[in-house]
Amino acid sequence: MTLNRSSSDSSEEKFEYIKMKIRTIDSPEKSINLFHCLNELGDNSLVEEIQQYLKSGTIKETKLSSSQWSALVFVLLTSEEKLDGFDINDFVCGNNKAIKLKVLQKLLPVIKESRSVQLRYCGVTDEGCAALASALRSNPSHLRQLDLSGNKIGNSVNLLSDVLQKPHCKLKMLWLRDCGVTDGGCAALASALRSNPSHLRQLSLSENKIGDLGVKLLCAVLEDPHCKLEILWLSYCGVTDEGCAALASALRSNPSHLRYLSLIGNKLGESGVKLLSDLKDDPHYKLETFGY
Repeated sequence: MTLNRSSSDSSEEKFEYIKMKIRTIDSPEKSINLFHCLNELGDNSLVEEIQQYLKSGTIKETKLSSSQWSALVFVLLTSEEKLDGFDINDFVCGNNKAIKLKVLQKLLPVIKESRSVQLRYCGVTDEGCAALASALRSNPSHLRQLDLSGNKIGNSVNLLSDVLQKPHCKLKMLWLRDCGVTDGGCAALASALRSNPSHLRQLSLSENKIGDLGVKLLCAVLEDPHCKLEILWLSYCGVTDEGCAALASALRSNPSHLRYLSLIGNKLGESGVKLLSDLKDDPHYKLETFGY
């Protein structure tokens, strides 16, 4: 930051100069650095303003300026409280997806430090998914839960798969219900999970048109002895008896972890249901609930 100082410069002029820079900078990361400067110089006016909004619970009802959004990011990142959970609905009033997407982009530095990220029905598309994936790739070790249900990310699930396969990624719960994922997206997810299979415990792909081919790709992960998946939702995915046969085969190879499997709303015949039900005779079989 270039700042021409003279002996007559007052502290107030410095404060105003930094605040002006904050208002004109689009990068949240650069704005955070400027807030550190303000903090060191003893001007906490913007930060205190945001802290009051947070304490009063009116933050999502307040129309924040660009500099106030930067102050919010700074407050959240420097708070003594650990960033255990981020829910977009804590910062946006109503269900306007366009506004939620803008808020998501402003709060990406907070998201990449959070353990749980809830972004259900936020209007996230390819562009938003790319920004989210980029943020998570830079710091994949914190995240434990990610919910993107109801966002039409489609093939952009490939970008998230790049995060999942990182050796430092320890994601335990991933919800992608009604996200427009196809068998191609399943292929990317399966490839990522084969590279890093030991952390994920819950996966929801319900209401996606993955079909039998998508299920077969996931089965390659399920039969991996390092896979520890415990809960799998595949409701309304277009699965038939062919997909059931692949699931049964995978669970016979690695029966000791999966406890819950939902296949509600799929086109299952008696033969497919029987293949999975017969697995109960295996002494290592842990499946407690099988919905169909």
